Amino acid sequence: MSHLSPASVSHATVAEERDHLPSSASSHAVEPKTPTLRAATQDRIICPVARTAEIISGKWTLLIIRDLTTGTKRFSELERSLDGISPKTLSERLSALEREGILSRCAYAEVPPKVEYSLTEKGQALATLIETMRSYGNRWLGCGDAHDDCAEA
Repeated sequence: MSHLSPASVSHATVAEERDHLPSSASSHAVEPKTPTLRAATQDRIICPVARTAEIISGKWTLLIIRDLTTGTKRFSELERSLDGISPKTLSERLSALEREGILSRCAYAEVPPKVEYSLTEKGQALATLIETMRSYGNRWLGCGDAHDDCAEA
């Protein structure tokens, strides 16, 4: 955790914030709330498991990836398949996944606007992780095949 005050965080540079991080900070640190602190923390994470978990751990993120493993989807299709997600949250998660190179966004110059999302090669590589999670849930958590909302990738 940083000892910067909220007022100083908004004006500090990444380098300044990195200097204020305790030297004993673990590579498994909790994600900071401010974007510049988050960027500094990402630079410090060297464990591949921790870095992957940081990318996919947000609520809804794995379910978005799960839905895109079956092919290209429009925003409204994703919104319908993810019962309970708000449009704002879906938009934020899609943007974060695009920044990470997990998915690509294709906007068409049409009226009404048409935007499609699909997994990149980097995103498709997560399909095996999702399949492993599905198998684990079936075996250990009693999440049988009766759940249509969790179709195989």
